[in-house]
Amino acid sequence: MGRHDWFDEILNECNPERWFTDWQRSSRSRRGRREPVFESGEMKFIILRMIREKPRHGYEVIKELEERFAGWYSPSPGTVYPTLQLLEDQGYVRAEEQEGKRVYHITPEGEAFLDEHRDTVEEILDRVRDTLRSVFGGSLGDLNEAFAGLAREVYREAWRRGADEATAPRIVEILKRAAAEIRALRERPAA
Repeated sequence: MGRHDWFDEILNECNPERWFTDWQRSSRSRRGRREPVFESGEMKFIILRMIREKPRHGYEVIKELEERFAGWYSPSPGTVYPTLQLLEDQGYVRAEEQEGKRVYHITPEGEAFLDEHRDTVEEILDRVRDTLRSVFGGSLGDLNEAFAGLAREVYREAWRRGADEATAPRIVEILKRAAAEIRALRERPAA
């Protein structure tokens, strides 16, 4: 099994690395709070599945999840380390000291637990896949890609020419015109 076995399909379909979107900021609820990526109790399934792939220490779990989600989600240590302790307390993982780090290995009980809850794990991954598609797919994905290209060109040109160059004010005017045209879309009915 490859490093990204169970997220390969998701990332290949959605490719969130190409978009200029901070998912954590854009996924705020009406009250201004970020919606959780995983519901309560789900992180244990994801972490246990990762440890099944290969033994890992806590920081490695955080970094691997961040990489698998292409940077748009990174679990906090306050989520990962208590989950690892819970999995150890439940007998699903065992920790070994290696080079000053607690490296977690799945136990036979952990293997059985994952096998028993295979449908739950698949439901979690399906929901994550659907979330990624809705955030990064379709016309919104096209918009994000276009915006990323615009930002890349603006900053590349500004960096190349320097802050005092006469081109910077021209770029500012172009951006202001574009913003005005986009604002005008709100006033026109959709076709």
